[in-house]
Amino acid sequence: MSDHGKRRSNPVPSSRFGRLWHLGMASGTLAAGIGFKGLTELTRKSNGSRPARIDLPGKHAQRFTNRLARMRGAVMKMGQLMSMDGTDLLSEEASEIMGALRQGAEPMPLGQLSGVLNREYGKGWEQQFKHMDLTPIAAASIGQVHKAETRDGRTLALKIQFPGVRESIDSDINNLAFLFRQFRIMPAGVDLGPLFEEARLQLHRETDYQTEAESLKAYGAMVGDDPNLFVPRLHDDLSTENILAMDFAPGEPVDRMISGDYPREDRDRVATLLSRLGFRELFDFGLVQTDPNFSNYLYDMESGRVSLLDFGAAHRVQPRWVEVYRHLGQAAYSEDREDMRRACIELGYLKEESDPADVNEMLDLLLLSGEPLRHEGPYDFGASDLFERVYYRGKDLFLDERFRHMPEPATLFLHRKFMGMFLLCRKLRARVDIGRMMTPYLGLETP
Repeated sequence: MSDHGKRRSNPVPSSRFGRLWHLGMASGTLAAGIGFKGLTELTRKSNGSRPARIDLPGKHAQRFTNRLARMRGAVMKMGQLMSMDGTDLLSEEASEIMGALRQGAEPMPLGQLSGVLNREYGKGWEQQFKHMDLTPIAAASIGQVHKAETRDGRTLALKIQFPGVRESIDSDINNLAFLFRQFRIMPAGVDLGPLFEEARLQLHRETDYQTEAESLKAYGAMVGDDPNLFVPRLHDDLSTENILAMDFAPGEPVDRMISGDYPREDRDRVATLLSRLGFRELFDFGLVQTDPNFSNYLYDMESGRVSLLDFGAAHRVQPRWVEVYRHLGQAAYSEDREDMRRACIELGYLKEESDPADVNEMLDLLLLSGEPLRHEGPYDFGASDLFERVYYRGKDLFLDERFRHMPEPATLFLHRKFMGMFLLCRKLRARVDIGRMMTPYLGLETP
């Protein structure tokens, strides 16, 4: 969840027709901003040419962003992905404007919020609370968060799901898949079906608050009494199908540590803590929180702890995939290209019959990505241009249609997790000893 800033309050469109209308308006804004020439280039893909860049003027980008923020749910998540760092789909101005989607959704108006609280807690629910902030402290694609104090003295964060979001997922995904096909945003031959299906399943998991509550409890037990990390406790008596009641976690999103108030040593420490936690999730817990939003990690300067939030995107990882990633890490560390090739085939990056030139390109890219793993001592993410080298090399290969295979759907959100770790270290300009951190999990000697 992230700060919602100064967004206006509008009802969440919950009916299928209402959401279709808003999506149609968003698509119309997109089409109007791109213009006839741009649409022609976007849709002329039958000859296998590269996807065109969407050069969306600022006023149209703002309207498009506002429309997605009003819809919330799967459609807003699509906009968040479009605006993620490193994308080349949007112009720089449009990407900056749409970046607001990563900062928060429109909150519900008070009338809609009151209706949700009455349905979930029943009439007279106010008697259970000494105080509740009616202005949310955060709002995202699935719900919004309110700070509250109970009559018995507990300070809580109430995560309240937007009405209709759960029921809209399937139709939203179908409509998004139609738009992707219509605009032919991806290179010819790429089958997006598994990606959209995995996104659909993931969104259903994120709106299942009972499953999230179970993940929160399980994750908290695995973290245990680590003095550097804080996992909020669930309060069952005030949790329902559409509301999660948790301990209130103080602090601010970790990416704000880049300001001058935080010394370099603090940024290095937090990036190291969260990188190590990511490897523990995969290799020790078998339970990975896969949402890369920086606002899911709050740093409290007073206590020095990092609070861990939002377990709707927590994934159980099958032991099979843990061992494949271990195998790939071992091979990348020792630069064993044949072992890397075999791991890539298991993960779906390559096929047995893949062209040798394509295999070499993929292995070169993975070896480049593994630079921090093989580096002796702390790797300085702030001084490195590794992200740019990996991104532009991978983009060129993708747009040249060298790789048309989607990874195994069960691993897609692990990729998102690891990319989020990389981007956080880069954002904080931190120094992190990835090699020393990883080699015990790979059964290798510490460098």
